[in-house]
Amino acid sequence: MAGANKGKGSRRSRQEWRSLLAKFDGSGLGVAAFCRREAISAASLYRWRGLLSAVGNDGRTEVVSKTAAFVDVGALSAAAPRIDLKLDLGDGLVLHLVRR
Repeated sequence: MAGANKGKGSRRSRQEWRSLLAKFDGSGLGVAAFCRREAISAASLYRWRGLLSAVGNDGRTEVVSKTAAFVDVGALSAAAPRIDLKLDLGDGLVLHLVRR
């Protein structure tokens, strides 16, 4: 088994996780199948993928902005024509805004 050399409770280094993530990227497997094969938890895979994606090539952690970009589209004049806006939020939820 590929993950047999690491026992339960053992810790992998950053380099070992980088190698595992590169192996995952090239495996063509889904997360569950890959984690079963390598005897690791999916939560650990997701955690390390997030941690290492924020690290630059020089090994230093980059600052990653968690705020979404905001686009100011300006204000509408009072005489603006009718506006009908629908936003599909997923899972069948639609936000419908109407200005008459």
